[in-house]
Amino acid sequence: MFIGKYNKSVIVTYIGVIFGVLGTMFVMSNNLSYAMICLIFAGICDLFDGKVARMCKRTEEEKEFGIQIDSLADVFLFLGLPAFMGAKLFAEKKFLGVAIVLYVLGGIIRLAWFNLIADTEGPVKHYTGLPVTSAALILPLIHTLGLLFNFFNVYLWAAIYLSMAILFILNIKIPKPKGIWYAIFSIMAVAVTAIIIMWS
Repeated sequence: MFIGKYNKSVIVTYIGVIFGVLGTMFVMSNNLSYAMICLIFAGICDLFDGKVARMCKRTEEEKEFGIQIDSLADVFLFLGLPAFMGAKLFAEKKFLGVAIVLYVLGGIIRLAWFNLIADTEGPVKHYTGLPVTSAALILPLIHTLGLLFNFFNVYLWAAIYLSMAILFILNIKIPKPKGIWYAIFSIMAVAVTAIIIMWS
């Protein structure tokens, strides 16, 4: 009846997209803090969607669909949503919007490149450059520090966006988190979420 795949191997990715939509709605309502929380939970979904998918018995078509939907979700969640946040952050300094442009461009180039070489890489033991999903950790963490120290500087935010744009496409090796790091990232996500709620 419907095109696409709807089994449990992709459900976590779909949940992440829902958080992304909610995040954009919060940005539109001028509630950046809750948008950051949505970004965090989208990141958690991305952290575990691969593990959930690998636990499922899938056809080759379902595996390929999972790869495609994950990449498309990354564009929306970790490039589109942060860009929308940046537009709000830089509303008073519109010339800083160039940082958003470069951020999205760097992320798109990165995703396209790794989609191109996905079949030839084999098992990934490390990342080359900064994954776009790191936005779900870096941006909420900076926002949280700003809340804790009652500090906001639009130029600092622009520098963060620009730095991430460069790191997306920089040819450096970054260890891929595994094992206990999944638990550490999850605990950090809960802690940052709690701080954002309490200080907002």
